[in-house]
Amino acid sequence: MNTVLVVEDGLADLELISSCLQQAGYRVVRAKNSEEAEEKLMQIQPDLIFLDVILPGKSGFEMCREIKSNPATNKIPIIFCSTKNSDVDKLWGNMLGGDAYLSKPINADELVVTVKQLIK
Repeated sequence: MNTVLVVEDGLADLELISSCLQQAGYRVVRAKNSEEAEEKLMQIQPDLIFLDVILPGKSGFEMCREIKSNPATNKIPIIFCSTKNSDVDKLWGNMLGGDAYLSKPINADELVVTVKQLIK
């Protein structure tokens, strides 16, 4: 079973994303801030990271840059998810190494399709 690390500080979004992923057959590990995410990332080596852009502590963009610059984690696909959904935000996420960018509110079908495309 593939593992997805979901980094989201909004409880409603965290529940929705986790539920969608679990129903699609993924194991979900949750983190509510960047510090918690960094700890769990080193413990579990997830198959994919679902990353909010606006987080307590480091932003999702900062986390992505660190994850993609670390040889131990740089192959893990990252999906950004945010209410910040301008073309500039999406371009910035892509430039930092993000593999996909989903806008909130989350579309469950789009979420599952995107995850399946990135976890092969």
